[in-house]
Amino acid sequence: MISFQNVNKVYGDHLVALENVNFTIKPNEFVSLVGRNGAGKSTIIKLLIGEEKPTKGRIIFGPYEVNKLKPHELSILRRQIGIVFQDFRLLPTKNAYENVAFALEVEGRPQSEIDQFVPQVLDMVGLSHRAYNFPHELSGGEKQRVAIARAMIHRPAVLVADEPTGNLDPINTAEIIKLILKINELGTTVILVTHNKDIVNAIHRRVISVDSGRIIRDEEKGKYILA
Repeated sequence: MISFQNVNKVYGDHLVALENVNFTIKPNEFVSLVGRNGAGKSTIIKLLIGEEKPTKGRIIFGPYEVNKLKPHELSILRRQIGIVFQDFRLLPTKNAYENVAFALEVEGRPQSEIDQFVPQVLDMVGLSHRAYNFPHELSGGEKQRVAIARAMIHRPAVLVADEPTGNLDPINTAEIIKLILKINELGTTVILVTHNKDIVNAIHRRVISVDSGRIIRDEEKGKYILA
C-alpha cells in the first residue's frame, strides 16, 4: 500500500531531514513510527500526504506516485488518509456533529450523505450522546474521539495518528489507543507517530525507529528502542 523507495529530503543546501529511507507498509498493518524530536517522523508524514516533495526517491501510495501528483490529484489522495493530531484542531464554534460534518460540507457532499455518515462515525467512537456538545464542553479524551471521527468520515484507507495521546491523561490515553486498535481491526491501516514508550511496548506491533533522518530499526513485533 505505502512504499518509500530510497527517499532523501534536504532543506536548503545542507539540512538533511531524511537520508535513504526505505520501507513498505502493507494494507491493514499497524505501524508505530518512533524517534526523538527532529528525527524525521514529521517529514515522512508530510511526504506521504504530498505536503512536501522528496529531494530524491519515490513515494508510492496504492496506485499513486505521490511526488508526481498534480494539485487536484493530491486532494483525491488526501481523502484516503485520515490524520489525527495531538491538539485536536476542532472548530470551537461548532459542536461535535458539526465538526465531523464540516469535513464533508467543504467537499460539497449532499446533506443526505452527511445525515447518514456522521451519526455512524460518532457511534463508532462512542460519542453519539455527545453529538451536540461543543468542544469546551468535552473532555480531552472526548475531543480526540471527535477528531478521530472527523478523520474517519471519508472512510480512509490509512489513519495517521500523530501523537494522539500527547495531551491526555493515562486513562484517556488507554481508551484512545484501544479505539485506534479497533479501527485497525476493522480494516484501516494505522500509522501511529508517538513518543510514548509504554504505548509502543504494550501494543507489540511493528515499530519503525527513526534517528537523524535514517531508519535505524524496523521490527515486526518491536519495542521503543532508540539507543
